[in-house]
Amino acid sequence: MTYAIQAEGLVKRFKETEALAGVDLVARTGTVLGVLGPNGAGKTTAVRILATLLRPDGGRALVGGHDVVREAGLVRAEVGLTGQYAAVDEMLTGYENLLMIGRLLGLPRSEAKARAAELLESFRLSHAGGRAAKTFSGGMRRRLDLAASLVGRPRILFLDEPTTGLDPHSRGELWEIVRGLVGDGVTVLLTTQYLEEADQLADDIVVIDKGRVIADGTPDELKSQVGGQVLQVRPLSPEDLARTHALMAEAAGPGAKIEGGVVTAPVNDPAMMPAIVRRLDQEGVAVGELALRRSSLDEVFLALTGRRAEETDGTGEQAGDPADERDFEKVGMSA
Repeated sequence: MTYAIQAEGLVKRFKETEALAGVDLVARTGTVLGVLGPNGAGKTTAVRILATLLRPDGGRALVGGHDVVREAGLVRAEVGLTGQYAAVDEMLTGYENLLMIGRLLGLPRSEAKARAAELLESFRLSHAGGRAAKTFSGGMRRRLDLAASLVGRPRILFLDEPTTGLDPHSRGELWEIVRGLVGDGVTVLLTTQYLEEADQLADDIVVIDKGRVIADGTPDELKSQVGGQVLQVRPLSPEDLARTHALMAEAAGPGAKIEGGVVTAPVNDPAMMPAIVRRLDQEGVAVGELALRRSSLDEVFLALTGRRAEETDGTGEQAGDPADERDFEKVGMSA
């Protein structure tokens, strides 16, 4: 098996804060590796090291077969990077942004112009290519930002929370673009707080919390670790919601909870579901909806970390990942 990215024991400290405390991860060539973690977990720090923007204080990493410290120039020739914040020049047009990056990467002017036009077409931006980037919608700007990362035809792409703040339609458009890139053989390392995004795109997942890897595997493997299935019950009458919760908690324990008019409970025993149905019937609770589904990545994440992916340290700061993500450069990325 070939790996596009291999990291062993990565350590990074910022004064008194240990952002990474020995992180191991691998990304198989031509797949998507999802890196999940709450704010401050160390995701961005790991990406910065792999993209040669930070030097690790310990451990080693190979990207495209090259050491990120000793062969940083060779790594940069292999990779592209898109961070949370758009790195395009808002005063330039979409076309001018891509042309500029092509020229900075050393492409002849004719080739840079052709590549800019090709990417505008691929990202459905040709109609807006002559407009200043500041006039683009959020989704268009993110597509332009991603296009800018691809000017140099990287084989490995780092996407650090690329859909943050986008509406569902724009997010879906970027998902389709990522799938197309992977179909062409590009390896993608994706950090995200949207668990649905990881479920949709990732072939493998690494969960990081407080600078350490706390779980890894395929999405299905992680779901199986937490407990296979979840029972959902919506009582016909909203007045029965609290009683339904109490009855399900008797069988399922504290894992039973109310979510938007539905009571959910983890099912770890095949006998639990029929027992709950009989109990509801005995108590005269009419059920409007009943479903058994697999655990979601949100539930996996909550079980692993004790908090949801979007939660901060309470101050709104990313305590475990102090590097300001707006310092990202567009690494589009030639030596």
